[in-house]
Amino acid sequence: MRPEERRFILFFFDVLVVLLSLLIALAVWGRRDWLSLSWELIANRIPAWFYLMPVIWIGLLIELYDIRRANRRDETFKGVGIAAGVGLVLYLFVFFLAPTELPRVGVAVFIASAALLTLAMRFLYIAIFTQPDFLRRVLIVGAGRAGSSLVGIWNSSHPKPFHLVGLIDDDPEKLGQLVEGAPVLGGGAQLLDVVEREKISDLIFAISNQMRPEMFQALLQAEERGVQITTMPIVYEQLIGRVPIFLLNSDWIIRSFMDQVHANAFYEMAKRLVDILGGLVGTLGYLGLYPFIALAIVLDTGRPVLYKQTRLGLNGKEYMIIKFRTMRQDSEKDGKVRVTVENDERITKVGKFLRKSHLDELPQFLNVLTGEMSLIGPRAERSELVNHLQNKVPFYRARLLVKPGITGWAQVNFGYAATVEDTAVKLEYDLYYIKHRNLMLDLQILLRTVGTVIGFKGQ
Repeated sequence: MRPEERRFILFFFDVLVVLLSLLIALAVWGRRDWLSLSWELIANRIPAWFYLMPVIWIGLLIELYDIRRANRRDETFKGVGIAAGVGLVLYLFVFFLAPTELPRVGVAVFIASAALLTLAMRFLYIAIFTQPDFLRRVLIVGAGRAGSSLVGIWNSSHPKPFHLVGLIDDDPEKLGQLVEGAPVLGGGAQLLDVVEREKISDLIFAISNQMRPEMFQALLQAEERGVQITTMPIVYEQLIGRVPIFLLNSDWIIRSFMDQVHANAFYEMAKRLVDILGGLVGTLGYLGLYPFIALAIVLDTGRPVLYKQTRLGLNGKEYMIIKFRTMRQDSEKDGKVRVTVENDERITKVGKFLRKSHLDELPQFLNVLTGEMSLIGPRAERSELVNHLQNKVPFYRARLLVKPGITGWAQVNFGYAATVEDTAVKLEYDLYYIKHRNLMLDLQILLRTVGTVIGFKGQ
């Protein structure tokens, strides 16, 4: 079953769950007010905004439409928990600010029933649709570096996203060999026979070098027989949410990536509107907490309270980033630029708490309001580090094609990078975001950021 088909099933289940939860909430509400579940209750007693709760709940579950997470019980439980927590916080925020009294029982029953029923339905989905009979049978064409990397990712995936039958390669020395535990079943001449014999539903094309004419013809005939052909980079992105920078040709940026960088005007307008609204809310939080955080920093290590530094923004333009100071005043007294590492001795006691809770990021909402940053995007870096890393990591400067963000796809998936290897992995996440950015992905990142903040997972 293809990912889009699975997402449709998940959405269908979620719609059933929220409608049932709404009926349960209305029934409890009616009984509490000595009314039955009647038209009088629905039309006259229930405020119109209450019927938007199913839409809001499905929106809060957006992270769980990622098939990789939807197939795992632990991720499902965490995602539903975050959705319930965020929904409750949003309601309490409105409850205390609303000029009139709002219902409590109806909302509480809806959130509780929606959370429990969603968990039950999602666990049923996992029990059924992770069975081998529902997995597509896949053959990888190419047993070189790209193909073996893909097999390695498949081996580390649990549960398995598809059933891997084996690989096909025209190199006679690889015939009959195992690549990361998967057998090489033949070459281009045997491709159609293997497809027929093994009932292959999908072929993943993973040949980086020149392809033989026989292989090309066999692939065309396989597609004519209804076999779906997908390229290795696409599957790589689907499996781990990253772009395989070390498996791409040097001209990939020009041939493929540049066409996907430019988002449509509606998205850019909506994103800027969200940035302004988020920037206003974040700035209010910053101003409200500033006296307390400033006092803690001064009592711990003295002044200054704020830390300003030049970073590279959109298209490499420099701007001044603002953060609460979390390191000693002499953290770079020798003038050398250093990346933050785990248990960095330069971090102060108060700074450690600020980083864990991400409160040190609050002043950056001022950068968001001025348009130098966005709520979501790649992490802003110093020009010295960018100049150093662009010589070691392929396509590194491509991350400057969008505004840097307070949070981002790389930040919620990987955290801080202390080595060049870590930086390469973060770049793969950043490029994935730049290619696929949309409002749904942005919402998913915001929800996961809330989970990161609540879990004190900063560094």
